[in-house]
Amino acid sequence: MFLDFMSEVEALLKSALERCGCNLEDGANPLGLDISPHADLASSVAFRLAPVLKKSPAAIAAEIHKALPEERHYVDRVEVLGPYLNFFMNDRFLDKVLKEALADNAWTGRMSEKVIVEHTSANPDGPLHVGHIRNSVIGDTLVRILRRAGCKVDAQYYINDMGRQEAMVVVGCDHFPLDGSKADHAVAKVYIAANKLMESQPGIRDEADSVISRYEAGDPEIIAKIQSAVKYAIGGIEQTLQRMNIGHDTYHWESEFVRRGDVEEIVGLLEKTGLTEWENGAFQLDLTSYGFEKKMVLKRANGTSLYITRDLAYHRWKAENSDRSVDILGADHKLVSGQLRTALGLLGVREPEVVIFEFVSLPTGSMSTRKGKFISADELLDEVEKQAYEEVKLRRPEESESFLRKVAAQVAAGAVRYDVVKVSADKATTFDWKQALDFEKLSAPFIQYSHARAASILRRGEGEDLAADGSDVACQLLKGDYEIALLKKIAQFDLVIDRAARELKPHQLATYARELAESFNLFYRFSPVLDAEPDLRQARMGLARAAKNALRVTLDTLGIAALETM
Repeated sequence: MFLDFMSEVEALLKSALERCGCNLEDGANPLGLDISPHADLASSVAFRLAPVLKKSPAAIAAEIHKALPEERHYVDRVEVLGPYLNFFMNDRFLDKVLKEALADNAWTGRMSEKVIVEHTSANPDGPLHVGHIRNSVIGDTLVRILRRAGCKVDAQYYINDMGRQEAMVVVGCDHFPLDGSKADHAVAKVYIAANKLMESQPGIRDEADSVISRYEAGDPEIIAKIQSAVKYAIGGIEQTLQRMNIGHDTYHWESEFVRRGDVEEIVGLLEKTGLTEWENGAFQLDLTSYGFEKKMVLKRANGTSLYITRDLAYHRWKAENSDRSVDILGADHKLVSGQLRTALGLLGVREPEVVIFEFVSLPTGSMSTRKGKFISADELLDEVEKQAYEEVKLRRPEESESFLRKVAAQVAAGAVRYDVVKVSADKATTFDWKQALDFEKLSAPFIQYSHARAASILRRGEGEDLAADGSDVACQLLKGDYEIALLKKIAQFDLVIDRAARELKPHQLATYARELAESFNLFYRFSPVLDAEPDLRQARMGLARAAKNALRVTLDTLGIAALETM
């Protein structure tokens, strides 16, 4: 759709620049193309050429405009507005948008890379808390965006089974029984109890150190204990993720890279750089010349590896088994992430693309599992679902209890996901369930309701009986401002997906979803569908179905249920 229009604009501009004898340097978006409030697509290329040509951008834009080829397929007209070149779509392109959206085949991406996205990867020592939610939602949304863009994606969970936290869980299970609560919550209680016990019995720390050493050495008894505890906790975490429509394709354990010898090999390769040394009882990598104040510890005095060492091995494996590797990390991982990428660079290993996110806050404060004070994701989801139920019941009191519960769960999950992902990852955010569940404002329920409204129109007007290829819909009758605006907004989906996939910015899709819903609602308000005269009614019914398809695909890519009624 839009990418086809953009491709034509790019070709026209390149041809004109060649005629003018202008050359552009390579780089991101050298033609300066972007959507504009003044045009369907605008170019700021004249600004880039001004320093080279020693002319004003406006004069350059006028010259390029004169040199543009006359033969065009999707471009209607080109206007010069000061230093900008403004391109407009023709009716042929809008007809193409409608037909493809009606056929529901317009959203096949053009990328083909094999991508590994690692997200969530929470320690299996308790339930997910609110901070984890943003990691999981951003990660899963990126997985969906990349798949929609055409990539083959493996969503991975990296299990920390060799750290002190897991050792404390094992020690805790030796001293305290697991109760009958949800698995990850039961593990958290044992973990917290073990840490409290350590305050009065310092020997507990020695027990944990012994577990770490024996596990890395391959002790069968300890392996069985740790893996059992990990699988138990992960089972509970998976239940929480499923409530938010989030899943993983594969799980990788830290220990597998130790057992295979990958970690020892990494240490050996780093040693060859001449930047390693034993200092203060630890084997360290000196990265001070790369701007890091702290040295990277690779091995403890007893020879056991650290998380960062195992993470290096894991990332080398990911680089070898993908075209792109993406990490979703909290802001507290900036330093470690920087060290890891620098170390990988020393080894000649492709560095991962890292999405650093700031944290989600709640009025309730601390989320420290060690102190036993945290707001679990389950608690948040329970509260949001409770409030969603009340809202849905108020709107649909005649419906059955099973309907209300099902819709409430879908609305709640969508509300959490959208509220988390709508803000750029590099900005902190506060989750407010009242705003997140507002059906009238720009929230997930608002977008879901727009889809349900489109579905309702089609049911009442038998719009689902329209031909799949759009042959019975006269696009030329759709001339109203709100009709054209909706068609153009539908067209933008593939551009948004392409950019979000390349730039790893899922909030761009959330913004588009809101704009698409707004555009549809303006069309619904000012362009009567069911009461229009027959031919126009048919055309508007086709546009309503195209919008419904676009809303459904957009919501699905955001991991949010596209409800037929609510």
